[in-house]
Formats: sequence, C-alpha cells, structure tokens
Amino acid sequence: MTTTTENNAFKSQEYFINMGPQHPATHGVLRLLLTIDGEIIKNIDPDLGYIHRSIEKMCERDSYQQIVHLTDRMDYLSAHINNEAVCLAVENALGLEVPERVKVIRTIIAELTRLASHQLWWGVMGMDVGALTTYFYGFRDREMINDIFEETCGARLTMNYNIPGGLMFDLHPNFVQRVKDFIAHFKTKLPEYDTLLTGNVIFQKRTQGVGILTKEDAISFGTTGPVARASGFSCDVRKHHPYSAYDRVQFNEALFTVGDTFTRYQVRIQEMWESMAIIEQLIDNIPDGEFKTPTNAVIKLPKGEFYQRVETARGELGVFIVSDGKKNPYRLKFRSPGFSNLSALKKMAVGSKLGDLVAIMATLDIVVPDIDR
Repeated sequence: MTTTTENNAFKSQEYFINMGPQHPATHGVLRLLLTIDGEIIKNIDPDLGYIHRSIEKMCERDSYQQIVHLTDRMDYLSAHINNEAVCLAVENALGLEVPERVKVIRTIIAELTRLASHQLWWGVMGMDVGALTTYFYGFRDREMINDIFEETCGARLTMNYNIPGGLMFDLHPNFVQRVKDFIAHFKTKLPEYDTLLTGNVIFQKRTQGVGILTKEDAISFGTTGPVARASGFSCDVRKHHPYSAYDRVQFNEALFTVGDTFTRYQVRIQEMWESMAIIEQLIDNIPDGEFKTPTNAVIKLPKGEFYQRVETARGELGVFIVSDGKKNPYRLKFRSPGFSNLSALKKMAVGSKLGDLVAIMATLDIVVPDIDR
C-alpha cells in the first residue's frame, strides 16, 4: 500500500500477512507470518505447533518395538528410512548383527522410498509454480512403487516393514521382477521430467538466481540433504557414514555450488538417477538366508547414550537414545532434517517476492510432521 505525503512523493507501508496455517504452498499445517512491503518480503517468522503430537514423549512410554511405527508418522514420505533409523540405533546398541539379506533389502526399499518421495516432490513442485501436468506424471510413476510396497508389506505409505533385528516379512515372490520392471519404465520417463519442467524457460526464470543459500550459510543453519548439497556442502550420510548395504554400491553424491532454487531442483533430479543405479547393483544380488535375527520378546538396551543417523529423502535424520536399561528409553530425541532446513528459509527468501517464496519452499521439500513432532 502507498500513502501520499505533503510533497506528493510516495511512501511504502509494511503489512503483516499470514501464509497458512492451511495453505497449499506450505505443504502441511504450517503458518508463516510475513512482513511485506508491496510484493517484497521483509521478514518471515515460521509458527509451528499446529500438528504437534508429542512423538518423542510417546517414545519414552513405549517399547523399542513400538517406537518404530511412530517414526513413519513424522516424514511419511520417508517412512521406511525413518523406521530403519530406529532399528539401526537399537541393533547397534545391542551389538546385534542382522543378516546380509536384511541389509540389502533395506537398502533397495530405502532407495525406492527416495524415488517415490522425489517423484511426489517433482509433481508438486511443478504445480506450485503453475505447471499442473507435472502432478499427474509424477504420481503416475510413483504409483508403481506404491504397488510394490503394498504387495511386499501390506502398506503404501506408512510401511512399518523394518523391525529391530530384521524385517517384518520376507520379500514377496514378485518383488525382484516388479522392481526391474519399474526401473526399466522409469528410465524412459525421467527424461520426460526434463522435457516438461527442467528445460522450460518460464520455470528456469522462476527458479534461477532465486533463494540463494551459500555453502557457509548452509553449514551454519545445519541444513542437510538436497538443500545443503545444492550449496556445495558434501553431507550425504550414505557416503560419509555408510549403513546397511551402502558400503557395497557405487553412486555419486549430487553436488552443486550455486545454491539457488534451480540447483536444489537439479540435485533431486540427479538423485533419482543415482537411486536407480543403486537398486540395479543390488536387485540381482540379494543374498539368501533369514530375513530377521531372533531377539528377545522384550528388548532392553544397556545403560548409556546411542546415536544413529540415516539419509532420508530430505536429509539427515538422527536418532538419539538415552537408555537406563529398561524396555523403553529414558529419553529419545529425533534430529529431523526438515526443522534445520526450514530455519534457513528466512535467509533465502527475505528480499524476494511472494511468488519467489512459493518456489523456494517447494525446493525445501517440507513435510511438516517431520518438523512439528
């Protein structure tokens, strides 16, 4: 809004507006209090708490087996990987070695989870900036992965397939062939993503040079995942702290240096190619053997502190357990990637326009329950 002064000059006036808590561009129940001057963003204050469920407090009440299913209610698009993080933390604390078959299966399904998450992100990213077609293409390809999950473990989103010591069930007989069919299909479809969106001139003008986050700021804010790697910060847990079967596969860490909205987009596109490469290296080499290691009916960790990190579709998820020797943790803390990534939003968006904020948030790939636990 503008007001007229005595000498007929124009003076701008700041406004405070709400973006959310129920807004299609916030990707969940998130409220942003914006200070704007015309179309220019002057300040951003995220307001959390609208979907808080006290998951960490609930974990202090439940047994270690029961905790697993709570984690797929945080970042539900990385549900399998979240489940794996808790299982790895418990197994490492117990000194429990799971069968090689379990390690390979976990890795394959984790990469299928990453692909499904990135496909949904890509479809919604295009829709956020006005390209509705991408939504249908992304969900078309994601549906094949969901069908594989449903046949394998009976669920399409919140799997609860991992358990401490192994897997809930062994693989479905159709699993290997269906995964191969999906990879063959998606290798022909991922180039369509570039044709539809990556090379689109309008999309590039909406994203290039927008929402820049330097490497120094990415590290300072504790960002991880594609958000950090787009700024040149090498932080892929699968590379730096390999777990499951990641030490036996070859893949490239997607790294860029510009740190803008477009390069955060490019990181995820490259990661989809790398996920397919990981799966191809493992799918014909799944070891025979058991799909779980027998554990006691009631798991009790030794007294002490234990930490496990994994690479979800959004970055590093850390599980910190303080045990007093009982069947439930004395204290449990999740270090979720979305929380740290969201903290950098103000740095990226202040000075930009409202339309830029929507594009920037899309490449943060926020899943609010991961932040607001």
